[in-house]
Amino acid sequence: MEPITLTTDRLRLSPFAPGDAEEVRAACQDPDIQRWIPVPAPYELRHAEEFVEVTVPAGWRDDTEYTLCARPRGGGALIASASLHHPRSGSWEIGFWTAREQRGRGYATEVTLAMARWAFTRLDCTRLEWRAEVGNTGSLAVAEKAGFTFEGVQRSGFHGRGTLRDCWVASLLPSDLGLPCPVPYLPARCDVPAGGGVTNATPPRAPAAGPGSPAAPAGAPAGHRPASRA
Repeated sequence: MEPITLTTDRLRLSPFAPGDAEEVRAACQDPDIQRWIPVPAPYELRHAEEFVEVTVPAGWRDDTEYTLCARPRGGGALIASASLHHPRSGSWEIGFWTAREQRGRGYATEVTLAMARWAFTRLDCTRLEWRAEVGNTGSLAVAEKAGFTFEGVQRSGFHGRGTLRDCWVASLLPSDLGLPCPVPYLPARCDVPAGGGVTNATPPRAPAAGPGSPAAPAGAPAGHRPASRA
């Protein structure tokens, strides 16, 4: 797919360019990003250059991952990175991170909703999934504000830094944003099966995101993941 540009009330989302490498390097020095996203540590300029010059373009070219960076509509500093990848038919997964100094302003939610609407209207997406390592309450807060429904804990669902870890899972459907779905959806009744089982999941309480709160997903921007995405 040819790279696209999206706009929101405050932001312009466009593909990363080679000149963005230094800003990516600076953003990825943040301890929260290094804690919750499997980026290389220490994170050096060469890692950022590979990300913006090789990994991101390859994702668009091969239709494996669509990554955009967010900046103010009138131009300015890098605010966030967000990506969509396509693990299975009809379902897409979103990942994002926000530069530390830009947190607490609702940017991550704005970016997430823009990417979601694009996925539902242009990619035949029937389900958008969010996953984050258990404990990443900043990312959870973004997902909740964007209208995702928390579905529970996926055991051993995240591979980071040589270990398998549990992750939270939530989903957003086209109908959640008032959009049509290309395939009819028949929800299950919430009856408890004879053998038991989980029919509802309650998310842990997520504190409001602030300047020091992480707003990053379980995955990383394309190219910054051993078995996830960026």
